Amino acid sequence: MKQNKATRNAALAALITGFLMLAGKMSAYLITNSAAIYSDALESVVHIFASGIAFISIIISSRPEDESHPYGHGNIEFFSAGFEGLLIIVAAIAIIYAAVHDLIFGSEIKKLDIGLYIVIAAGAVNLFLGWYLILTGKKYNSITLIADGKHVLTDSWTSLGVVVGIGLVMLTGYTILDPIFAIIVAANIIFTGSKLIRDSFNGLMDASDPEILKKLCDKIAEIKKDFWIDVHQLRVRRSGNKLFLDFHLVVPYFFTIQQTHTEEIEILKSVNELHHPSEIKIHLDHCDFSMCHFCAYAACPERKSEQNVFLTFDEKKIIGGPQQEHPDEEVTAIASKIK
Repeated sequence: MKQNKATRNAALAALITGFLMLAGKMSAYLITNSAAIYSDALESVVHIFASGIAFISIIISSRPEDESHPYGHGNIEFFSAGFEGLLIIVAAIAIIYAAVHDLIFGSEIKKLDIGLYIVIAAGAVNLFLGWYLILTGKKYNSITLIADGKHVLTDSWTSLGVVVGIGLVMLTGYTILDPIFAIIVAANIIFTGSKLIRDSFNGLMDASDPEILKKLCDKIAEIKKDFWIDVHQLRVRRSGNKLFLDFHLVVPYFFTIQQTHTEEIEILKSVNELHHPSEIKIHLDHCDFSMCHFCAYAACPERKSEQNVFLTFDEKKIIGGPQQEHPDEEVTAIASKIK
């Protein structure tokens, strides 16, 4: 599949680049003995582990459904993102430890200009790679690639912080600024790692994604037909790059199975244009005459009362419960007689 090949190639590119970045940054550290550069090199160590996990995760998540995994293997991407966040935090703690050691005991910094050039080059490469991974991840709905891209961008911002710190040391001669900037960089890394772990837990717990919900509700409202009497209780869960959604759809009681199945196919087609791949389960309900007051199906041959409630099918309506029956006694009486 084109999608699987693209995501694998992106993950492999991240892994190879990680090794190159580590080699460059460790060389810069050995040349300069800078705590800030050391912090940047440690971030690259984590990058290699994380990219390796991401690569394996993408291979596993692309496997089709089987008897043991009827919803596919996509949830491994949440584990991958969470583990990557944990590795980032571990790296940050190691950076802080080394920086505090240099603050207490001091360190001899040398040849900062060479180290500065290497870090600038590494930061530029990571900036490009990070955006490439995020864009590819969004295009193919890969949580792992997006997480890895954010990590790589963090690595790029780390390099920028290191560049600023080294520049100030070179301008002022205050070597104490080197470990101070390393600690600042580490704090930023902890923030990014914590967010990745939180997003991973949310995915594993099937937490709702407001952005996805909004887009799906807008799409359903856009394609809604007048004989869709009510749409409610939309629920969405995600497994890797695939969406699973279900909702209730109320249609005229005289519709055939063929008509309702046709609607389901058209809805799935429209949703897949918004997010591919998606799978839909629709719980079909039939109307009764108590619903005539909010039914917009003007051509209905069985209508017993005129529409006097005009529903707005917005996000709140589609996610919420069914429309309540009309309190009007006459409508209720008609409905009870027919039942």
